Amino acid sequence: MEKEIAKSLLKIGAVFLRPEEPFTWASGIKSPIYCDNRLILTAPEVRASVEAAIANTVKREFHGVEVLMGTSTAGIAHAAIAASILNLPMGYVRGSEKAHGRGNQIEGRLERGQKVVVIEDLISTGGSVIEVVEALRGAGAEVMGIVSIFTYGMKKGLGRLAAAGVRNVSLSNLDVLADVAVTEGYITPQQKTELIEFRNNL
Repeated sequence: MEKEIAKSLLKIGAVFLRPEEPFTWASGIKSPIYCDNRLILTAPEVRASVEAAIANTVKREFHGVEVLMGTSTAGIAHAAIAASILNLPMGYVRGSEKAHGRGNQIEGRLERGQKVVVIEDLISTGGSVIEVVEALRGAGAEVMGIVSIFTYGMKKGLGRLAAAGVRNVSLSNLDVLADVAVTEGYITPQQKTELIEFRNNL
């Protein structure tokens, strides 16, 4: 599954590799790689395989889950589609409480004690998804874990997840994607080495 997802992301151009002109992430990190999983939604064949993989991973790894919660905004559509496949309730968590209306941060019905799996499109440093987990726990939910489409496997992100006591299961990751990118001719072996070194130095 990891290789197939990586191939699909590369095929639809969801992963941009630009070592000579690094991207700036929201965290301020200068990166030779950028992953835009929103493009999955506009590629029906890839979307079908990714959403099926999310649903299968939730079912396999988190027995007894009662609600899926997407991260705002990129995880919302993936959570909705996977919840439809699994016939589960779904909601999402905003980055902060609304300044109007009911002032919700968590959208959708969530009862105290319900078992929740968070659906995230991408994990880098882990900060935003940990905030979602904390908001859900603060509302009384039992967060069983996270299912993400892709992770860079950064030490900082892995450390934050471990410190928060939450397990993440990703459909694919940078190590697998880098191998596939070399095999498929997207990058050279030297560029692969540079990508992995970049990740390992964060």
